[in-house]
Amino acid sequence: MLRNSSTIHQPNLFGTDLLMQLDPGDPLLKLASAIPWQEFEESFSIHYTAATGAPSKPIRLMVGLLVLKQLENLSDEAVVLQWKRNPYYQAFCGMKEFQQKLPCHSTELVHFRKRIGAEGVERIFRMSVGLHGRAALEDTVHIDTTVQEKNITYPTDSKLAIRIINRLNKVGKAHGISQRRTFVKEVKSLRLAIRHFRHVTKRAKAKRALKRLRTIAGILIRELRRELPQHCLFERYQQDFLLYERVLARQPKDKNKIYSLHEPQVYCVAKGKDHKQYEYGSKASIASTAQGNLIVGVVSHEQNRHDSHTLPEILRHVEASRGKAVKQAVCDRGYRGKREVDGTRIILPRKALKRDSRYQKDKKRKQCRRRAAIEPIIGHLKSDYRLARNFLKGTIGDRINLLMAACAWNLKQWLLAIFWLFIPWRKLQNFPIFR
Repeated sequence: MLRNSSTIHQPNLFGTDLLMQLDPGDPLLKLASAIPWQEFEESFSIHYTAATGAPSKPIRLMVGLLVLKQLENLSDEAVVLQWKRNPYYQAFCGMKEFQQKLPCHSTELVHFRKRIGAEGVERIFRMSVGLHGRAALEDTVHIDTTVQEKNITYPTDSKLAIRIINRLNKVGKAHGISQRRTFVKEVKSLRLAIRHFRHVTKRAKAKRALKRLRTIAGILIRELRRELPQHCLFERYQQDFLLYERVLARQPKDKNKIYSLHEPQVYCVAKGKDHKQYEYGSKASIASTAQGNLIVGVVSHEQNRHDSHTLPEILRHVEASRGKAVKQAVCDRGYRGKREVDGTRIILPRKALKRDSRYQKDKKRKQCRRRAAIEPIIGHLKSDYRLARNFLKGTIGDRINLLMAACAWNLKQWLLAIFWLFIPWRKLQNFPIFR
């Protein structure tokens, strides 16, 4: 059953009003008054039924928890706990009285994300863009790509083979199958043999151990296919067995490898960094305004494409999120090969033309230098807004995490603007920077 939160503030006759005890000039409360909560309630109410199930949590509460989670770089469990302890968090989510218990279980956020999907999170991101008004409608944007790493361990053939063997043994034990061998002790010794794979004199022994692990996994798969009931095999485990066989059959030079059993869509991206040669996750395109540094478009790519091939998708998303097309986009040299995409002029660093005037040369140079402003934005998204490692499931989780990180950045810029707008100048003189 759906429960909408009231937008009209009514004082409590029997208790102390929460808003009357808090600082009305706090930026978080001003942000709460600027967000159009009623639009979210009207949009997300279609995902609820009035006669089925237990009463739901208010939509404003769930949306507010998602925003606070990303703004404060908290996990689902941490944001629920901090909401209980922080009255400003409670006021942000529409509470009229201080609550002394948790707002919901942390898994409710998982269910809410699944319920609204990537389209619902897209609506939250567009709200963060719309709050800035004309500042988000600049004609020039900066575009760059980064890698949103997935929450997986460093993938190796031996690690995946051992994990497959452990999963197969669990399946046999769960269905009461009397296996001829579980290979537990042998797998332990093979794991020790593979540790020194890079050592010159022990490399051959490690290769033999890896080959033996693949053989053991194949033996267990064939045994379970014989012993499991046919309806159980094809309804529950056939797809998993096919995935395991694909992982075991891969070779070092193969393409489209599988790097994780629970996240098979993850691919490898070589960025050429000295400290990290390869990153495993999904490539993300980010577009920010040239002067205001607002993120007006983000796209998570399901395939590892060349940067120049990602431009049409990110430009379409920018137009959809703010309602205005881009006239020119400034990119780095990784986007070579594109001069114009869907009516948008692509500006790349290159040698000045002979026919250019001094003014035109200086203008192009300043535009390309200014493009570097998107690099610290990406750094902040990773360090402050949960883009460094994505804990959400699947390709939809990649989109949701990227959209919420960009939404948190835009809301943070709005909060900073409110802070510098309302703080008196006499208080600023006490800051160390003004002394």
